[in-house]
Amino acid sequence: MAFTPDPSVAIILVNWNGYAFTTECLKSLRLLDYPDFKVIVVDNGSENQEGKKLKYEFPEIELIETKSNLGFAGGNNVGIKKALKDGYSHVMLLNNDTEVAPDFLGQMIRKFYGNTSLGVVQPLIFFLHDRTKIWSAGGKWNHLFCRSITQGDRKHNAQYQAKDRALDWATGCCMLISRKALLETGLLNESYFTYFEDVEWSLRFREKGYTIELAADAMIYHEAGASSKKKHAEGTLSATVFYYHVRNQFYLVRSQAKGPQILLAASYHLTRFVLWMGYFCARGRFNKLKAVARGIKDGLKSPLQKAELWG
Repeated sequence: MAFTPDPSVAIILVNWNGYAFTTECLKSLRLLDYPDFKVIVVDNGSENQEGKKLKYEFPEIELIETKSNLGFAGGNNVGIKKALKDGYSHVMLLNNDTEVAPDFLGQMIRKFYGNTSLGVVQPLIFFLHDRTKIWSAGGKWNHLFCRSITQGDRKHNAQYQAKDRALDWATGCCMLISRKALLETGLLNESYFTYFEDVEWSLRFREKGYTIELAADAMIYHEAGASSKKKHAEGTLSATVFYYHVRNQFYLVRSQAKGPQILLAASYHLTRFVLWMGYFCARGRFNKLKAVARGIKDGLKSPLQKAELWG
């Protein structure tokens, strides 16, 4: 029997002022038992030369430094382009605020063997500081209301008992993608900048005929929102987080809904966000109230560009 080499994998980490998290992630990646992978760190306009510090501490990584923060979508696209140019057979997006089990990559790669229609695989993701509680067991898509739902959210795995299954969408926290699927589907849509770009991307993979699956035996652990959790005058999450969440939800509606469904889905989310505004008004969180209002306006009116194809 002829020897078949293991598929080559480029693992892309985007770092934006997250040196402490990225170092812990890279330490866990050093323990991987998979033979053929390379870590590409995209330093996304961080302060204090974090990229150079990471390269000094982890000389095995490939470092790409951007001049400014390109967002989750733009930063990952820089790494994806490099990985495709270098000929890797698979590309992984991995949040820098994660830690991984040594066998997680091998468990995910095995899903691709003999399955030519498989485009994307997601691992089972737990909370970093409660490793029995699920952060994501994959995504479900409510077509009628253009609503993305995270399966297994905050459930204990002993009770949930996650199993390999087909998914509607995979989270950008960790997704492994075949080169063929990437070339046919294109890159992340940079109009989104951050939030929901993974949902839109997943739906495009499916439109191209590719399936998405959960690898339940592949496990990683996620801090969850490390880059957006900071002390602010109006709570832990900044007004900017709410702006992108609201704007991009309407971007999803505009890209996915057809005919009368547009009115139904837009009305559903508009009702949700007006309730948010009422809550923020009652709590005196006026920056967040303004951010939600601006997100609604921009989400409905701002130009929405198509995603770039590579090559």
